[in-house]
Amino acid sequence: MARQRTANRNKLTLSFMFAVHTQSHQPAGTACARGVRGIRALLACVALLATMVALNAAEPDAKPAQGTVAAAAKPLIQKAVEAAGGEANLLRYFTFKDRVLLGEKDTGFGAKRESVMDAPRHWWLKTPSGYSERKDEPAVFLVWAWTLRALTDPASSIETVPDVKDGEAELWGLSVSGSVKPAMELYFTKTTGLLARIDWRNDIHRFSDWRTLPTGTKYPARVVGHKKATDKIWYFDDVTEVTPLKELPEKLQPPKP
Repeated sequence: MARQRTANRNKLTLSFMFAVHTQSHQPAGTACARGVRGIRALLACVALLATMVALNAAEPDAKPAQGTVAAAAKPLIQKAVEAAGGEANLLRYFTFKDRVLLGEKDTGFGAKRESVMDAPRHWWLKTPSGYSERKDEPAVFLVWAWTLRALTDPASSIETVPDVKDGEAELWGLSVSGSVKPAMELYFTKTTGLLARIDWRNDIHRFSDWRTLPTGTKYPARVVGHKKATDKIWYFDDVTEVTPLKELPEKLQPPKP
């Protein structure tokens, strides 16, 4: 298939060059005739160029760059993934319900949502009329990160970062880049290996209240967001339900070729 596309492009390139060459060697005639021939040749060239662009656009993307994983990070990745239930049980397609409250104090209120996830590519909110995608939403990378699939993505470059103390908890950390920009730092509790916080962009997100699904998958039911500069709380998120899916709902599946 790729060879056929290349051959097609080569043929079109030769056709384009022939059209230009033919136009430049047209016999002299009236100014009007030359003008008509020129317009026709120009339109033909534009059509050929458009087809060449379309073929280039149809060319499959090159394989994504492979990330590099530091030797010191490998056992820590394994420890974190095993603590969360094992790589085979990490969430990919899933629905979840949560309550989100913006502000410095948790009043017990907030917006209730039901979402479908294919992180980090897609995040849909369930609405009365169907589904609404949260396009260009950075938080989709946070959800993807707390599922720990960021640690198993082949495009992720991962290295260790210095240990930190967060309150009374001793944490070790990993920096993930390549698959996410800017790089994010994930910190895990030394005693359990569970995710404790993510430092990303201008915020620190702290995770707690871990729950276990029947599959053995563990997930944090509580997330509290802090501003990195001041450590001031700015949101609360309580995850009340998580349901793994074998595949996306039919309406959300990409069109089949």
